[in-house]
Amino acid sequence: MLLCCASLLVGARHMEWARLLSSSGALSLAQSADIWLTLTASRLPRLAALVLTGVGLSVCGVILQHIVRNKFVEPATSGGLDAAKLGILVSLTMAPAAGTAGKMAFALAFCFAASAVYVALIRRIRFKNTILVPVIGLVYGGVLSAVAEFYAYRNNILQSMQGWLLGDFSRIVQGNYEIIYLILPIVVLTYAYAQRFTVLGMGEGMATSLGLNYAGTVALGLMLVAVTVAATVITVGAIPFVGLAIPNLVALRYGDKLERTLPMVALCGASLLLACDIAGRLLIYPFEIPIGLTAGGVGGLLFLVLIIRGRR
Repeated sequence: MLLCCASLLVGARHMEWARLLSSSGALSLAQSADIWLTLTASRLPRLAALVLTGVGLSVCGVILQHIVRNKFVEPATSGGLDAAKLGILVSLTMAPAAGTAGKMAFALAFCFAASAVYVALIRRIRFKNTILVPVIGLVYGGVLSAVAEFYAYRNNILQSMQGWLLGDFSRIVQGNYEIIYLILPIVVLTYAYAQRFTVLGMGEGMATSLGLNYAGTVALGLMLVAVTVAATVITVGAIPFVGLAIPNLVALRYGDKLERTLPMVALCGASLLLACDIAGRLLIYPFEIPIGLTAGGVGGLLFLVLIIRGRR
């Protein structure tokens, strides 16, 4: 709650909250209307997008980690983010008039397909070293990213891609962020299937012996991840490592039972993004650093710490 209040108070434009909320009527009607417009059209939508994105990316990390049975997997280390970017670029050239829904469909399809290929690859190779699993994912994502950049270069949209797909909440205003609310039913479904995803993390043999439809649950989990990643990338761009750092930190303290830890994962994911966004707006005030850089830096550092801890 403190981070939410701080997010509303921080901005390039100075807002006279005390005078606005006082009963003295010190502000004119036009000034009051202008302040409320800034609040409702920009800062509240930005706050909602921050919270939902943090919750969605953290929940995605939990789902992927239970599907692959590896603590170092999330959309940024399994090719999901890069596949979603490639899908959006393809939609810009093949269906330029499709709008947000069309971009969402392309990003969802590419992300789901790439995640399914990655899961099949990991299951087939069966790495004994757990650190090799995210390394393969990073290589896989690098290949997809290279394909996306080559595709953008060939279609003369490379500069647009680099500016648009970097995680940034400064573009969030009323009317162009509402698709992010798709994360709400995703979180509800994840919590409803929390026990099944926990069983899924025990392995195919154990899950099947307990009566779980393993293939169906994996497909459901990948679809939930694909919808969340697609909605996030379309709305704010790519934000890496949030789904890796938060679930691991929560699991170290509270364990792996999702019915108990999922609310804490969602809360911590939203808090991390809020803190990174506030820091990015204050470091070079009145300008701001894109959250893809701040969250990626913090998450990447935590990723290295977790890998070193895992090796020890």
